[in-house]
Amino acid sequence: MASLSIPGVEDPDEAGLAAPVCRTVTPGGDVLLLVPGDSAAARAAAHAQDDDLTAVMEITDVAPVSVPHRIRGRAWVAGWLTPVRNGRRAEAAMLLAERHPVGELLGIGEALQPDPAPGLYGRTAWMMLRLEVGEGAVDDLWGAEPVEPDDFAAAAPDPLAPHEAELLQHLHSAHSEQVRGLCALLGERKDACGVGDRAVPVGLDRFGLRVRFTDTGQRSFDARFDFPEPVRDVVELRRAMHLLFEAAAE
Repeated sequence: MASLSIPGVEDPDEAGLAAPVCRTVTPGGDVLLLVPGDSAAARAAAHAQDDDLTAVMEITDVAPVSVPHRIRGRAWVAGWLTPVRNGRRAEAAMLLAERHPVGELLGIGEALQPDPAPGLYGRTAWMMLRLEVGEGAVDDLWGAEPVEPDDFAAAAPDPLAPHEAELLQHLHSAHSEQVRGLCALLGERKDACGVGDRAVPVGLDRFGLRVRFTDTGQRSFDARFDFPEPVRDVVELRRAMHLLFEAAAE
């Protein structure tokens, strides 16, 4: 879930027109955003001089499973916002369509029309914006720290991200006892897991699994179970999960 804010510009629409419909990162580390053409962000970008409109995008990472306190972390990316114009529109639209092949971009053909793009996804207009990243920050389970633009540009998408929601729901519904059994791997903290406690997988990436343990008094804590090595696909994930479950059962 992402929202876009521009210092000094207010969005009068309580529905959140400033929220990008979809977004992706270019190979050079810029962020491409598709926003409604009638949003405050689109209007401000259209009337600003090149490179003088600062903006901040906040990304909220929400667990795709039903648990209390579902926010897993937040990230902020700040920089300079400009419209994607002329010859660059086709390249940007195709990059967005590649990352979002269904849903919001079923009508990507209209996005290639001159600004604004009429008719896309039932709205009167859409605009593609480019956020040139100047600085970033992350606040999650491991703490808060800044992110340099070069590191942001070099970061690779997690291969499990497109499947995370489905995988977590499967683990929770089909392997709940095995997930709860991972408490045996917590060392001194395993005493915090009682007989009636609940364990819900709330995060999964190529490096490991994050589980939330909640006792009968509704006190909870998150534990991270790292894989022996990063996984590259779902096949390697299955092997890594089997190793975790076997280690917990010993």
